[in-house]
Amino acid sequence: MWSYVGSVAECVALNKKMAILFFDETIENFPHFLHSQIIYFPLWNKWCLEHFNGWKIYKGLTWRIKFKYNKTWNSISKMFGFTNGWQTRSDNRYLKQTLPELKYIFQPKDEILQKAKTIIENLRKGSDMVIGVHIRRGDYASWQNGRFYYELETYHQLMMRLKKLYEGRRIGFFISSNEEFSLDIFDDCKCERFGREPSGAILDLYTLALCDRLIGPFSTYSRWASFIGEVPLCFIETKEQQFTEDSFSKIIDFFHFENGNEIYDW
Repeated sequence: MWSYVGSVAECVALNKKMAILFFDETIENFPHFLHSQIIYFPLWNKWCLEHFNGWKIYKGLTWRIKFKYNKTWNSISKMFGFTNGWQTRSDNRYLKQTLPELKYIFQPKDEILQKAKTIIENLRKGSDMVIGVHIRRGDYASWQNGRFYYELETYHQLMMRLKKLYEGRRIGFFISSNEEFSLDIFDDCKCERFGREPSGAILDLYTLALCDRLIGPFSTYSRWASFIGEVPLCFIETKEQQFTEDSFSKIIDFFHFENGNEIYDW
């Protein structure tokens, strides 16, 4: 989504149209995106992609074009005016003025959105504030030499510090993680999370976007939730981290918080 949003915003603002060649199965979770009148998917054919190893063949094609034949692809792309979406993530020219339209275009299908709303509504029944906690471990054990890999107990301690920060308010926590673990470790915090759900990553992402505050390690994932949901986010930089209300700010583009803080390009 960060690969697309700058170009989509430009098309909305300047009444342009764009074509997207490379996508994955998650595209079906975004009907407004897939069927937008300003966005075309010339290689999209649901029947072909679902039969005769269509997805496998398509993924092999995109891998070869983007990586194996990089020099050739670069020459062809320049000739036809193509762009590499990931390289446009710093394009923030039209994000602010088109944010309402972007929210609509990048809205997931109703089934996902309703599940997200339901779990947040349940949390709000006994809470004054809902804080989304993005627990990303897995690949973070090795990324940046494990600098942002935190034990579950560390997340628990961070949550307890947030409860102290907002003392006097009832705090509910939504836990987002692709790792299976019991919520018993957070037994003194009111927590909810999804189990094994279809479209789980997208469901978690847009549930985070409905929270009041977000915490998590440096990640494009929680960064998108903050941007598209306009939710203040605080990245966890150390396990000893302390919080103040000023620790939180909304993401306004890939590299910047609303308060002016810049995000390092890892």
